[in-house]
Amino acid sequence: MKVNDKLKAFTAKDQNGDEFDISQYLGKKPLVIYFYPKNFTPGCTKEACSFRDSYQDFKDLGAEVIGISDDSESSHQRFAKKHDLPFTLLSDQDGKLRKQFGVKKSLLGLLPGRETFIFDDKGILIHRFNSMDAKPHIRKALKVVKEIKS
Repeated sequence: MKVNDKLKAFTAKDQNGDEFDISQYLGKKPLVIYFYPKNFTPGCTKEACSFRDSYQDFKDLGAEVIGISDDSESSHQRFAKKHDLPFTLLSDQDGKLRKQFGVKKSLLGLLPGRETFIFDDKGILIHRFNSMDAKPHIRKALKVVKEIKS
């Protein structure tokens, strides 16, 4: 996906094993969709908890946060419960969503990539950010969502 591309509809299983359909949000609110390598790893835990800590800021701006990794629904459920994550986590075990978004592997192709996508309320990609460092993702996403809403 490139900036100005429109988000295509997709479905995936969430942390509760329910079918999640992105079309319930498409064209209705800004979306922050972040891909991360693995539940319970230090960087991914830090990133998820940072999104959790800023979640109300995103909600106040009318945005929704969605995390995606190739972990199973049950792993997502344990991860969300342990860290009180209030947002949706989607399981991408077959790699279909990574492929749709064009998220490449990192660290010499050894790890699934860490990438954040910000879509406006029309489903248009406004910003794409790729860094294995988890820290800047939340700050950049919040800044872009604020710019969309102003």
